[in-house]
Amino acid sequence: MNPKREIRNIAIIAHVDHGKTTLVDYMLRQTGTFRANQDMGTRVMDSNDLERERGITILAKNTSVFYKMSEGREVKINIVDTPGHADFAGEVERTLKMVNGVLLLVDAAEGPLPGTKFVLKKSLELNLQPIVVINKIDRKDARPHEVLDEVFELFLSLGANNQQLDFPTIYCIAKQGIAKRELTDPNEDLRPLFEAIVAKVPSPPSDADSPFQMLVTTIDYNDYLGRLGIGRISRGTIKLGSPMKIVHHDAKVEDARVTKIYSFEGLKRIEVSEAYAGDIIAIAGMEDVEIGETIADAADPTPLPFVSIEEPTLSMNFIVNNSPFAGLEGKYVTTRNLGERLAKELRSNVALRVELTDSPDVFKVSGRGELHLAILIETMRREGFEFQVSRPEVIYKRIADVLSEPIEHVIIDVPDEFVGVVIENLGHRRGEMKNMLQVQGNTRIEFFVPARGLIGFRSEFMTQTKGTGILHHNFQGYEPAKGDISHRSRGALVAMEDGLAVAYGMWKLQDRSTFFIQPGTHVYSGMIVGENSREHDMVVNVCKTKQLTNMRASGSDEAVRLEPPHLMTLEQAIEWIGDDEYVEVTPKSIRLRKRYLEHNERNRMSKKKTEVAEV
Repeated sequence: MNPKREIRNIAIIAHVDHGKTTLVDYMLRQTGTFRANQDMGTRVMDSNDLERERGITILAKNTSVFYKMSEGREVKINIVDTPGHADFAGEVERTLKMVNGVLLLVDAAEGPLPGTKFVLKKSLELNLQPIVVINKIDRKDARPHEVLDEVFELFLSLGANNQQLDFPTIYCIAKQGIAKRELTDPNEDLRPLFEAIVAKVPSPPSDADSPFQMLVTTIDYNDYLGRLGIGRISRGTIKLGSPMKIVHHDAKVEDARVTKIYSFEGLKRIEVSEAYAGDIIAIAGMEDVEIGETIADAADPTPLPFVSIEEPTLSMNFIVNNSPFAGLEGKYVTTRNLGERLAKELRSNVALRVELTDSPDVFKVSGRGELHLAILIETMRREGFEFQVSRPEVIYKRIADVLSEPIEHVIIDVPDEFVGVVIENLGHRRGEMKNMLQVQGNTRIEFFVPARGLIGFRSEFMTQTKGTGILHHNFQGYEPAKGDISHRSRGALVAMEDGLAVAYGMWKLQDRSTFFIQPGTHVYSGMIVGENSREHDMVVNVCKTKQLTNMRASGSDEAVRLEPPHLMTLEQAIEWIGDDEYVEVTPKSIRLRKRYLEHNERNRMSKKKTEVAEV
C-alpha cells in the first residue's frame, strides 16, 4: 500500500432508523465497489441475521471506498457504520477512537432525537470534526431548515467549539443516492458529500517513521487465524512478521508476532504486507488481545488511552434451566456452558458486565437496556443455549448519600387523539413532562421517566396508540429514587398439572383471560399459560378433557371456539414477567413460568415476603 495515499477516517452516527446503513450502500455503489450489474440487495453492512430481521444495526462495522477527485487524485475513505439505538451505544463509544470526523445524519422530519444527542456528545468530546447530513428531504413532512436550526441549537447546548460549529451541511436522499449542498441544486449523486468529507475531515496524523502503536477498538474472529485486533494505526509502520508487544489493561506486557495484516477495501479484507500510520487495519497473531489494549513496537511498548464506556443501567439474572422440560430442546444447558458463553461475550461486548452470585447456577448480567440484553439472549438461543432469565432490574447508586436511580429522556410522537392516554400512563410510571409540541395533527411529548418505569411500557404504548405511536428514549442521568411504581395490574394463569393443553379445557376460561399458548402445547405444573382479567394469579387446568359417558360421546354437544392466543415475543415476555417469574428460553420455545412451581410453596413464599415487608 502506498504511504503517500490520502486517507480520511469517518464514522456515520445518528439516531436509529435515520438512514445510516442505506447511505453507506450508495457510497459503496457510487465509488465502484460493486460491479454495475451486481445485485447486493439493500443494507449490505447489516450482515447479522438479527440486524436484517429487525432492520437495525447492532454491531459497528468497517468498510472503505476509494474516491477519485476531479483533479485525478484518489482518496481512501475508511467508513465505520455504527448502531443508532441507545442500548448499543457502547459500540459507538469505542469505535469513535478510530476516526477523525463524523457524518451526523438527522431525519429531515423527525429532527434531532435522544440517540442523536448521545452520539454527538461523545464525538464532540473527542474533538472530532462533524459534517451534518439532513437526510430524507423527500418526505412529505420534511422541514429541513427548521431541523438544521435544531441541530445548531443542539451543538450549542453540548458545548461545541467554534471550529465544530462551523460544520458543513449536506441535504440528502440516501435511498436514491442523492446529496446536495443546497435544496435547489439539481445534483443526482453523492459527489457533494464525498467532496465535503475530503475537504473538511482532517487526515489522520501520518507519523510513519515513529515506533508502531495501535489501539484495538474491535475484535473479530477467524476460524483459521484466531482473534483479529482491529483499530487505527496511531503512528509508525507495521510489517508482516514484525515482533510486537501487547500492553494489557493491567499494564502487563506480552510478546506477539504479526502473522497477517488486512486492509479494508469495500466489504472485503485485503491481505497486505505492510501498513502505515492513519489507516484502519486488522492484525492476526495476537491471540490474547482485548478491546481497549494497545499493540506497540517491541522497542517502545507505550499504551494508548481508551475511551471511557458508560456504566450499565439494567441487570437480569441468567439462570441454568431447572424446569421439568430442561434439556429437551437445547444443546448447551449446563452452568459451565452458560458461564463460558457469557465470558466469551465480555471479550467483545464492552458495555456488558457479568457478576457471579451466591448460587453457582445464577449469573447477574448487566447492560445498557432491555434491547441490549434481549439481543444477547436471542443470539444465545439461536446458538443452541437453553436457560432462564429473571425480570430486569435497574441498577441503583448512592450519590451524596442519596439513593439514586437511572432516568431516561423519552420523546414520543403520537396522533393528537392518543395524547391523553399516553400522558396518563407515563404519569403512573412517575414520569415528568418537560415539553409538548403540536405539528400537523401529531403531538411530540418529552418526558423524564425512571428507567424501571419504562419496563413493560412499550407494549402498552403500542396497544394504547393502536400501533401509530413512535417512542424514543435515551439515558439521561441519575436522580433521587422516585418511589414505588406498579408493574402489572393483572395476574397470571398458572397451569395446575403436567400434560397437553386441550381446547375444551381452555374454552371455559377464555371469557376471563388471555392465553399465551395454543391447544396442543405441552405444559407443566407452575407454567404460566395466560393472563387473568383480575389482579390475582389463578391456577387453572388447561389439560382438562371432555369425558366420555354412557349418555353421550366425548365429541358431541357444543362447538368449541377459541380466541387466537397472544403468542409473546422474547421482549414482550421479558417486559411482562413479575419478580417471582422467569422466562424460559430454548432454541425452539419461549415459555413463562413461576419461580416456585409448587402451588403450596408459592403461597408460603408469598406470606413470608409479606411478613418481611411488614417488619
